[in-house]
Amino acid sequence: MASATVSPPWTYTLQLPQDPRAPGVARATLRNVLRVHGMCELTETAELLASELITNAYLYSSGPYSLRLRDAGRNRVRLSVWDTDPHIPAPFHRSTQTPDELAERGRGLYLVTLYAERWGAHLMQTGLPGQGGKLLWVECAAKTEYAP
Repeated sequence: MASATVSPPWTYTLQLPQDPRAPGVARATLRNVLRVHGMCELTETAELLASELITNAYLYSSGPYSLRLRDAGRNRVRLSVWDTDPHIPAPFHRSTQTPDELAERGRGLYLVTLYAERWGAHLMQTGLPGQGGKLLWVECAAKTEYAP
């Protein structure tokens, strides 16, 4: 049996239902995609970042959501999470304020500022019902890619 290869740039999209098991399925998929593309050194950071974004999509949106994994070149991966809630949380609206140590929320996404090389957000406005919301994205790279 011949094996197939996927040449960069590659993209995978996983549609997720409003189900408490979905974030675990998304993390397992992320680990597998990075492994098959020889990017295992990104797994720990990518899984941490994806876990925060995916879990927030599950907790704070009422509809389906999706995870997109994309080869960003030079041993980098871009993770994007779309959900139906249009609210863009910190740090994606450019707040880099450290969460209060007694705060009950805001710690998870603060990790984005510590571990992602780049991040951003886009409001998604379309004329179709249930297709608005937001897209949050992060990029991570192998440690050799980080500036000293």
